[in-house]
Amino acid sequence: MPTPIHWQHRYARRTEQIQSSAIREILKLTQSPDIISFAGGLPAPESFPIEAIRAAADYVLTEIGSRSLQYYPTEGYPPLRELICEIIAEQGVSLTPENVLITSGSQQALDLLGKIFINRGDHILVESPSYLGALQAFNVYGVEYIAVPFDDEGMRADALEEALRSGPKFIYLIPNFQNPTGITMSLRRRKQVIELAERFGVPIVEDDPYGKLRYEGEHIPSMLALDAEYRGACDDYCGNVIYLSTFSKLLAPGLRMAWVTAPAEVIRKFVLGKQGADLHSPTFNQFLTYEAAKDGALDRFVERTRQLYGERRQVMLEALEASFPEGVRWTRPEGGMFLWATLPAGMDAVEILHKAVERKVAFVPGGYFHPNGGGENTMRLNFSNASPESIREGIARLGQVLKEHMA
Repeated sequence: MPTPIHWQHRYARRTEQIQSSAIREILKLTQSPDIISFAGGLPAPESFPIEAIRAAADYVLTEIGSRSLQYYPTEGYPPLRELICEIIAEQGVSLTPENVLITSGSQQALDLLGKIFINRGDHILVESPSYLGALQAFNVYGVEYIAVPFDDEGMRADALEEALRSGPKFIYLIPNFQNPTGITMSLRRRKQVIELAERFGVPIVEDDPYGKLRYEGEHIPSMLALDAEYRGACDDYCGNVIYLSTFSKLLAPGLRMAWVTAPAEVIRKFVLGKQGADLHSPTFNQFLTYEAAKDGALDRFVERTRQLYGERRQVMLEALEASFPEGVRWTRPEGGMFLWATLPAGMDAVEILHKAVERKVAFVPGGYFHPNGGGENTMRLNFSNASPESIREGIARLGQVLKEHMA
């Protein structure tokens, strides 16, 4: 009988850093149709512009044909890159297509960041809590985190200044409607971060998947825009910010279309990293995204999505007021897809989750979002995917679980 290979001795050492996504594991528990899930960061299927995508697919196959099914340059479809330059120009930032790379979802962009910037043992600064998908992407490369505390204005500037003295590779943050907390970094705090990053010579990675999904309050300039303003006018962007965004929250996540904006020399390095990963993002999807989003169509889709999510956010906030027990606090996001609840000290959200699933409702415990531990008494709640009726019922069930546990 042949001896089977002992695979555990064959894996690269970096695979020891790879862990399953906690959110993906929780989503396995919520596959039953009778479970109301606030766990995933899923857009509402009703927001997908199916007819526009169908028309775009017909046009691409009929008018462009085989070229849309062929291999393509790594940088991406030029008209789509030009459209992204127009989107960024709305922020007051002048770009050329050489500042833009199309990626297969923002998750690939995060992985490429790790691939081209992080050596084992390098430090990066992150908000605490931070986006779990980014932590999962960076972990593979043996990173060490310096977690900067958070308050109602975002990453605390006083703590950031001290942390920058350690010489990190970059600062990673989500200024708009942060995942997981829903908090938006104030203009004052953004300017402080820009100035500190400049003083210490540390790049900023701005992850902005939700920036267009604002439901109340005034628009705040992106870190990219503030950095460009800080440095003065130039023909193309040559600043200190690497900016990530995506069509996943604006059109549909199944297209896996996102982008990186950065100085041209950084984009060239990203291109080399991407060539070894997938050669290029799907050609057909790039043509399709461009045809569906051009000529102002994207803004019309976004406006419909804002109305849909804005209503659901309000329903969840009202349901929390009605159903959650005294002693529980939560954020009031001005946009995005999530809010963050904090339970009384000593409560364990993982334990609460198991009880909640028995009542057919789910969420993500907040401890998973803290790179260096903590947050055991917090939880992330998604309001974009469930209907208003499901939100009211699910929050009522979760509130009952909390009341019983606290009693």
